[in-house]
Amino acid sequence: MNDAIAKYLEYLQSVKYSSPHTVLNYRNDLEQFLAYLSPPGARPPELARINHSMIREFVAHLHEHSLAKSSIARKLAALRSFFKYCVLEGKLKESPARLVPTPKLPKRIPSVLSAEEMNGFLNQIGGACESGTRGNANSKMSALLPPASGANSKRKSSHSIPVEKGLLLRRDRALLELLYAAGLRVSELTGLNLVDIEQRERILRVRGKGNKERIVPYGGKAQEALEKYWPVRGELLELTGRARGGRGPHAEAVFLNYSGRRLTQRSVGRIVKKYVRIANVNWDLHPHSLRHAFATHLLADGADLRAIQELLGHQSLSTTQKYTHASIRQLMDIYDKAHPHA
Repeated sequence: MNDAIAKYLEYLQSVKYSSPHTVLNYRNDLEQFLAYLSPPGARPPELARINHSMIREFVAHLHEHSLAKSSIARKLAALRSFFKYCVLEGKLKESPARLVPTPKLPKRIPSVLSAEEMNGFLNQIGGACESGTRGNANSKMSALLPPASGANSKRKSSHSIPVEKGLLLRRDRALLELLYAAGLRVSELTGLNLVDIEQRERILRVRGKGNKERIVPYGGKAQEALEKYWPVRGELLELTGRARGGRGPHAEAVFLNYSGRRLTQRSVGRIVKKYVRIANVNWDLHPHSLRHAFATHLLADGADLRAIQELLGHQSLSTTQKYTHASIRQLMDIYDKAHPHA
């Protein structure tokens, strides 16, 4: 069974083009299942001997250890995918996971900021960029330093964003505007290269899940933010290139950190959280929140659900339909607040 798992993981990488994160999770899930079937000192069972009862017992074992239903469902999905692959490869006649039901999950409706809230948040960052350009941010190095320490960082209690030394405001504004304007996943944003942007047509070539490419337009605000970011990006490459004696392996990346390297997904998450703190708003905002807002606001303004599915890169329309529920919930909230007899 170990050999079958190894070949399956290789298949995920080379044929399905699954993300490293997905491959790692599936590897962990399959190894956990294998460890459950083979206690210390025992040999793992042969692939052909695994039946649906063993998988049911594994699921019950996970329930007993109070694992979340969503985590159990993911592990079961990994097993289903693995055994389906084994059937396709002729290693099994049928999948033993086909008779094991998935735990029923509660329908989760994403929490979405209103269009006014999102516009206000992004406009604050845009205003801070303008202030930084006119103010003390003339020095090249002041714009390229890493974030200031807590001792040097003074946050205001108002809803305006102070200009802080080393915040790379123009880069941060550009990436936030692009996340919202194009509804990108954070992995798609950090994976963008210069050749993926058609600035004249204002479109992106985005590589999504399964390495599938799609075309996504973006608006004037994002274009304006990108144009103001390009000089900062050029300075980053120039400074780090001189230090390394060359352009470096990250020269084609759109978004760079202060070391001239491709920005990571974790860094984008920190950037979003940072601006929520600076703006002094009590929001549970993360990079995917901007993707949720993109879809919900398009739907609220009359966009076709199929078009939104295409823009988001969803394989199934049912995944996109959750934004219909989010839009209805927003309407209900507005009704409850505004109607005198609500």
